[in-house]
Amino acid sequence: MNSAHVYRIPTAGPDDVNGLKELFDCGELEPQEVVAILGKTEGNGCVNDFTRGYSSYALKVMLADALHVTRNEVAQRIAFVMSGGTEGVISPHITVFANRNAQIAVPASQRRLVIGIAHSRTFSPEDIGRMNQVQGVAEAVSAAMTDAGISDSKDVHFVQIKCPLLTSERIDDAAHRGKTVVTHDTYESMGYSRGACAIGVAVALGEVDMSQVSDEKICAEWSLYSRVASTSAGIELMNCEIIVMGNAAGSTSPFIVGHDVMEDAIDSQAVRRALQSVGIDGEDGMERLINVFAKAEADPAGLVRGARHTMLNDSDVNHSRMARAVVGGVIASITGDPVVYVSGGAEHQGPSGGGPIAVIARAQA
Repeated sequence: MNSAHVYRIPTAGPDDVNGLKELFDCGELEPQEVVAILGKTEGNGCVNDFTRGYSSYALKVMLADALHVTRNEVAQRIAFVMSGGTEGVISPHITVFANRNAQIAVPASQRRLVIGIAHSRTFSPEDIGRMNQVQGVAEAVSAAMTDAGISDSKDVHFVQIKCPLLTSERIDDAAHRGKTVVTHDTYESMGYSRGACAIGVAVALGEVDMSQVSDEKICAEWSLYSRVASTSAGIELMNCEIIVMGNAAGSTSPFIVGHDVMEDAIDSQAVRRALQSVGIDGEDGMERLINVFAKAEADPAGLVRGARHTMLNDSDVNHSRMARAVVGGVIASITGDPVVYVSGGAEHQGPSGGGPIAVIARAQA
């Protein structure tokens, strides 16, 4: 089994690939070892956020040169998940996942980090937010688990997915072919896509049975959710790119991953429990922290612990942007580090109003 490694690299802009290139140049990381890149870019995270595609393009160009292959070949071998929106204190960065053959001594009783990736089939506009997307994602998540060497769903701690959304052009394409789409609101389509993908994760991991799901229940029946899914929609693709993070016996990685679930946007105790799951308790061990990954949502009930919030009714700023700022601030206040990954829009990702949170850290010696 390969040794999974993780590198968190701050970025100066969506096109900044210098930090990753420096790792290649100094010999710390070989280009062929990279399997996935998960990033936060400083766009608005909405339909017209082109920083996601710009960042992916810059990384693919650099990696194509380093690997001496085409950009298309890079896209086939590496999963690129760029999440727009660094509101509040969230600092732009990328997290690079690599699988290498380097071996370290790990006690047989310990489970260490493993990473698996998969690409779903290409979806049609009419598939987005519907059962075809649920089924396609469930199949791809299972493939990513196999790629990671995970056989037990309990060993999966975070599943990050980049998924497509609807644009006016894609809606028109469906109409010209006599097909209907789940919504004509392009921003709303992001939620449907995220939700369908999250349910697909839940199905693949046995959290939800496929018989419980229908088109009508996507983004409607909030009791159906995954405790480890994190999905992010973007304009730059029509398939889904999947990264599975888990722990497994036999892995010689120096890292471990753990998770918990935030019940609402200010659930600081869930953040602390996620840290404790990898052996970080308070300030003790915080130097081992690599990154925190979380979902953020403006509670659709319009309340946070019984108090009214106005995020859903704000016509100036999209609610997902404000939710990211809130959750990012909560996490940074505990870790003392604003370089965290927070993705907005948690439809079927954790309980309504909350969301999964995962932590990767260096394993204790």
